[in-house]
Amino acid sequence: MSESMERAHETIEEHSSHSDPWARWVAILVSMLAAVLALSEIGGKSSQNAYLTQHVAVSDQWAFYQAKNLRSVMRTSEVALLSSLPNASDPAIQERIKEAQDYIARMRDDPKGDSGMKQLAAKAREMEAERNEVEHRYHHYEYAVGALEIAIVLASVSVVTRMRALTFAAATIGAGAALGSLAIAMHLI
Repeated sequence: MSESMERAHETIEEHSSHSDPWARWVAILVSMLAAVLALSEIGGKSSQNAYLTQHVAVSDQWAFYQAKNLRSVMRTSEVALLSSLPNASDPAIQERIKEAQDYIARMRDDPKGDSGMKQLAAKAREMEAERNEVEHRYHHYEYAVGALEIAIVLASVSVVTRMRALTFAAATIGAGAALGSLAIAMHLI
């Protein structure tokens, strides 16, 4: 008896899969959407890692800037202290004041060494712009992933409910998300 039940079940499955090619097309759609979803998630993780790496680099750049600023402030205090001494006009003290002022100028702007505060701030702002661009790409990938997940759910539900409109909606949303992921990968967005 159990053998005949199994045969009947197999016959029903064969008949339903042969009689409803729509279900096969939906299965193909779901597999394509899942593949694009996987690629979009890889792109999103890559963008997230790039953002974190760039964020650390930007923080390091600003920390270097702050260190230079602190040295400059210390030397500015030294100049003020030496200038306030009763024997401030002494040539040795004047030489130390001049050295400190030169050091302060170099900390603030060092075009030759490219490591003055002016240069460090410009580089940090440039790095921030790159970091922010990568962050935006990451968010776009997240939107694409969400849309692909919704498309997969709609396609799956369309098989159960036999509502073809849901399949068309899934295909449309999935195609838009796939194009969006491709645009992100090509840095068009």
